[in-house]
Amino acid sequence: AATPTATELVRLENQWTAGLVKRDRATFEKLLAPKFVYTENDKLMSRADVIHEVAEGADRVTAARNEGMVVHEYGPTTAVVTGWLIVDGRGASGAFTHRYRFTDTWVKGPTAWQIVAAQDYLVPK
Repeated sequence: AATPTATELVRLENQWTAGLVKRDRATFEKLLAPKFVYTENDKLMSRADVIHEVAEGADRVTAARNEGMVVHEYGPTTAVVTGWLIVDGRGASGAFTHRYRFTDTWVKGPTAWQIVAAQDYLVPK
C-alpha cells in the first residue's frame, strides 16, 4: 500500500498535468518552491521562466498525463518522484505529442510539499 506521502505526491504531480492544460499560473505558483530550478535536456529555466512558459507560452497543451510514477522517500520532508509525462498540444509547427522522462525533487515546508528541482528529458521521436 502507498504511504500517505506517496499518495500526496502523486496527487500533486497530477495537479501539475491539470495545470498545464488549464494554463493555471496559480497551480504552479503553489507547487514550485521559491528557488525552484528546472532542466529540460540542455535548457535551464528558473521558477519565473517556467511559470511564464506555462501560463503565456506559445505552445498550447490540450492533454497531459503521468505514467509509471514511483515515489522515492528520503525521510519525512524529502522525496523524489520519477515517471513519464505525456503531453499533447499544438505549437508553431502544428500538433505534437511529447514524451518526457521526469525526475521531480520535493521538499515538505511548514505548510505544504513543493518541488525544488525538476528535470525532464524529451524522448526523441
